[in-house]
Parts: sequence; structure tokens; C-alpha cells
Amino acid sequence: MERQRWLDGTLYSPDFEQDSCGFGLIAQIDNQPSHTLVQNAIGSLACMTHRGAIAADGLSGDGCGLLFKKPDAFLREAGFALGELYAAGLLFLSRDKAQQDSSRTTLKTELETQGLIVAGFRLVPTDASVCGESALASLPHIEMVFVNAAAGMSEDDFERKLYIARRRAEKLLEPTDPVFYLPTLSCRVVSYKGLVMPDNLPVFYP
Repeated sequence: MERQRWLDGTLYSPDFEQDSCGFGLIAQIDNQPSHTLVQNAIGSLACMTHRGAIAADGLSGDGCGLLFKKPDAFLREAGFALGELYAAGLLFLSRDKAQQDSSRTTLKTELETQGLIVAGFRLVPTDASVCGESALASLPHIEMVFVNAAAGMSEDDFERKLYIARRRAEKLLEPTDPVFYLPTLSCRVVSYKGLVMPDNLPVFYP
């Protein structure tokens, strides 16, 4: 710790140190949606390439993504009947159509068990040309799920019920559908993730 003596008297503590592949945070102080903010986040992500692993094919990464505040105006253009309080989630499904249908049904059932209303599922456009062989071998079918809160439900209760439904669905499907996964399911944030190189993420999700 001798080399860190200059940190004495600051708010830094070694207890805060944790292993991480790399993480960046950009904030919009006025809390207004901004395409510039998204572009800055994409540019920052591309600068993190050295913090992740790269497969021998030169294109498959060990996972990267963007997490940002739910883009309400954009998502409402998807054509679903969305209430005042709704959630959107990124959904990874098997490439087998029968398994997709079965897993969607399981997720829908768990959400409805929590008193939530599924507004629909939407295919997420992707461009697999930037995926390496390793990534292509495990590339899931990617959709977005939209869920409405029950009338009078608070945002905190909604988030809690979304989490419970998500985890119950994942646990139920684990034995039969190892691909099924929801990186996010929230009324506050949305994420886009993939086993691509960081600078290729906005190409993979055009």
C-alpha cells in the first residue's frame, strides 16, 4: 500500500476494489434523451476493446454491451399498446422455433402470475456479418418483450415483480432451454449485449 500513500485522506478505500473487465458511465445532467449521448457511449465502448478477450477468429469477444435509460418515445413507436408504466426487456431465445414458442409461453405465464400484462414480443434486427465463428455457434434468436404494469402498481413493485417473473422463468427453463436468458427486463433501463467486438456492437444491432 506504500505506493498508494498519496491517497491518504481521500475518499478512496482499497475495499472498493473489485475485478471487472471494464466499465464506463456517461450521464446527461439535465436528464433529457440525447442521440449524442448514445453516440458518445458507443464511442466509449469501442475504447474498451483492450479490456476484453478476443477469440482466435478475431471477431468473437467475451461479451460487451450498452445499458441505458429506457428510450420511451422510440419504444412507443414499436406499435404495441403500452400503458403509462411499462417495461421492455431484451430476450435471448433458442434458434429452434418450437423451443422459442415454448419458452415465450413460460415467460408469459410467469409474468401473468405476477399480475402483469404482456403487450407483445418484437424481433430485434441484427447483422450477424460482424460475428466470428465462435459467436455464430451460440448466436441466439433475439427479441424484445414488452410488459405493462397492473393498474395502480408502483414503479418499485413493478420492478420487483418483473425480476421475480424473469428469474422464475429462467430457472424453470434451465433444464430444457439453456439459451433462454433476459439480460434486462425493466421499466427503467434497456440493454443491448452480444459476443462481438465492442466497436461492432452498433453494427450487430443496426
